Amino acid sequence: MPGKSPWKMAVGATAIALLAAGCGSGGSDDASATSNTVSIAITEPQHLIPANTTESNGAEVLASLFYPLVDFDAENKPVPVAAESITPDATNTTWTVKLKPGFTFHNGEPVVAQNYVDAWNQGAYGPNGNGGSYFFSRIDGFEALQSEDPDGEEGPKKAPEPKAKKLTGLAVVDDSTFTIKLSAPFASFASLLGYTVFYPLPKAAFSSDGVLAEGFEEAIIGNGPFKLKGKWEHDSQVVVEKVADFKGQVPKVDGITYKIYQEQSAAYADLVAGNLDVQTQIPIESLAKASADLGDRFQKSPNSVFQFVGFPTFLKEFQNVDVRRAISMAINRQEITDQVFLGSQTPATSFVSPVVAGYRENTCGANCEYNPTEAKKLYDAAGGPSELKITYNADGPHKAWVDATCNQIKASLGVNCTGVGEPKFADLLTKVEKKQPVGLIRLGWIMDYPLMENYLGPLYATGGSSNYYGYSNPAFDNLVKEGSAAKTPEESIAKWQQAEDILAKDMPVIPLRVGQNVFGYSEKVSNVKVDLFQKVDLYEIEVVS
Repeated sequence: MPGKSPWKMAVGATAIALLAAGCGSGGSDDASATSNTVSIAITEPQHLIPANTTESNGAEVLASLFYPLVDFDAENKPVPVAAESITPDATNTTWTVKLKPGFTFHNGEPVVAQNYVDAWNQGAYGPNGNGGSYFFSRIDGFEALQSEDPDGEEGPKKAPEPKAKKLTGLAVVDDSTFTIKLSAPFASFASLLGYTVFYPLPKAAFSSDGVLAEGFEEAIIGNGPFKLKGKWEHDSQVVVEKVADFKGQVPKVDGITYKIYQEQSAAYADLVAGNLDVQTQIPIESLAKASADLGDRFQKSPNSVFQFVGFPTFLKEFQNVDVRRAISMAINRQEITDQVFLGSQTPATSFVSPVVAGYRENTCGANCEYNPTEAKKLYDAAGGPSELKITYNADGPHKAWVDATCNQIKASLGVNCTGVGEPKFADLLTKVEKKQPVGLIRLGWIMDYPLMENYLGPLYATGGSSNYYGYSNPAFDNLVKEGSAAKTPEESIAKWQQAEDILAKDMPVIPLRVGQNVFGYSEKVSNVKVDLFQKVDLYEIEVVS
């Protein structure tokens, strides 16, 4: 969610690539003011509609409010959660979803098959502009829900209405069963159904067929273990409280306050002072003292984060691949991971995370090796721009490494390079979506689902949901599709690896680092776990007795 944080775009990936409320006993809007509630730091989400939430902060909140069709076991295989079963036909083209009985939305509506179909149709319909629309593209009829590009020689025109408003591949069998017909076989399709965009929506979400009710996002209603308390308080907090008699796995805490911070250093200060319970990403400037401040409450665990910068390939100055290669070769990744991140991250030499099947070391080859001499030759010969900038979100811990990266680029290429901070990640994404001149784009990706394809399709496919840099290569697109349609996971991986090899030649982005969770928690809580998706395990965290 790409990541996606960071972006989920980790900000996943990934990316864009790329990741709450209080119990009723305290009378405070802050859930952490009551005895069995906790607080978790996030930055301001861009959206809270599932189909429009493709970054990690919104996904973190939605994970408390919704219950997915599947979750993943220790081997990253999908396990039914809200679903009773998810079964394909012999060709892996038509999938039948059977729902577990007894689940309701927070307003009391029963969760039925139609709720999934309605939510997915709204998410896929092009004019609705959902950021996660791409993830419905495998379902039959998706193309008919998209408007053709109206721009031409005469300038922008009003987009025509799509040919259809509903996916022909979705069909309700009965209240507990629906089918999904794909436009092409996909043996691993069940893994996708754990992602945020595939949550259901209640009837109350819609003012009319396919049209979301005004204000629904501010007071969203889910089917998960927690429900919203009050409304989304922008730039302040999102508070959630436990649902009584929840039919799925029951959390140990009664509520969560997702505290929204503009600066991670402020969140860390609150953590140390005991005014915040969990920070999933300790800021760079606090890493050296975190062990002394937190003791064994300073922890590390694996995650799926892939950090990179993207080239806006729609701009003339970045269309020459040698310019992109040269900038990548001008960066000393090892020095930055050692000196800035104190070894808490690892240099990236590939385009996917080591946590997914199919990962290979050093697929980027010489393009990701620090070679300032060759970088300078390439850059001068290609006529690279005399000034560069890297735009990042200032509400994340990025200034130190962006400045260090710019200093390396200056020294290697002899050009001016500056880091430019946007106050919020949501603002950065909005500018990028509008193709405003932000220079190189700081991005990260947390996987949406544990497949190699998730680091490829959304980030680099033509029209990919988190392809913010305009990259397009038909050969790459075809290999990603062929991998998805392959009969076995092994055959899929072989195709996806060929697609990754194309990225290594085209260099639409610069791989920088693969991450791990470097997190901390207060003395108030225990059993704190942060998973591969950089999310707190909401079912395991508990308040110390």
